[in-house]
Amino acid sequence: MLKKIISGGQLGADQAALDAAIKYNFPHGGWIQKGRKVRNGILPDKYELEEMPVAGYKERIEQNVIDSDGTVIFSHGELTGGADYSMKMTERHKRPTLHIDLEETPGVIAASKINTWIIENNIEVLNVAGSRASEDPDIYKNTLYIVADSILLSLVNAKPGDHLADYDRKELLDKLPIPPKTVDEALDQVISDLDLKDKIKIAAMDLSDLLDVHFNLHVYFKNFFGLWSGNTELLASCRSISKENVYREDDITRVIIKALWKKLRETHKLRVVN
Repeated sequence: MLKKIISGGQLGADQAALDAAIKYNFPHGGWIQKGRKVRNGILPDKYELEEMPVAGYKERIEQNVIDSDGTVIFSHGELTGGADYSMKMTERHKRPTLHIDLEETPGVIAASKINTWIIENNIEVLNVAGSRASEDPDIYKNTLYIVADSILLSLVNAKPGDHLADYDRKELLDKLPIPPKTVDEALDQVISDLDLKDKIKIAAMDLSDLLDVHFNLHVYFKNFFGLWSGNTELLASCRSISKENVYREDDITRVIIKALWKKLRETHKLRVVN
């Protein structure tokens, strides 16, 4: 079970991960170079990071890899700079690593993908790295909501007896979105979480290809649409619009995926202009 988020504190993916942890009073930390230096000055005290004895960024990156059970690296496209060096350090120290390329993986799917990876690799301390804000203006907001969702997913899936740090699990679970009661409400929630690129990407996909990523979407729906505790209203809504039998969580997922695809095809499919 996830117990702590760490990063190097730099502007972009690093600070987004820390802000997600702070938002939910979730344990966070990590190493920052001597002087707590970041691109726009000094890292504020609210970020509970320790100073390295040296000013170089490479030492900070390597120490965060060493002190974690695994590293998630966020980018839009290929890894460069510090993000690429983080990948090299995970290979050197043989730590599990997951690269989330947001050009390839819609953000709404990423949290479920990360949660599955955390469970499979027994990650308790997660190091988050990625592009800097100066290189990728969208990396902060995308990383923020994905890591926040990953924290909540970890808590939702915690088993009785799992150690929880200094926070109230019930209070955190109460912050989950109110489960939608209709397919339209479900679509509004999903679409609000998607950025423009994701909407266009899904609209351009064949339905069969979209259903191929059904597993990660299913995990997302299960946790954020209340399917894990039963959602009879949403089940009834799915049955009312589907010609197929709808009984299980997977059936609900398929109905919503198809409805999402159809709606985005109407609003976000790129058309060739002659």
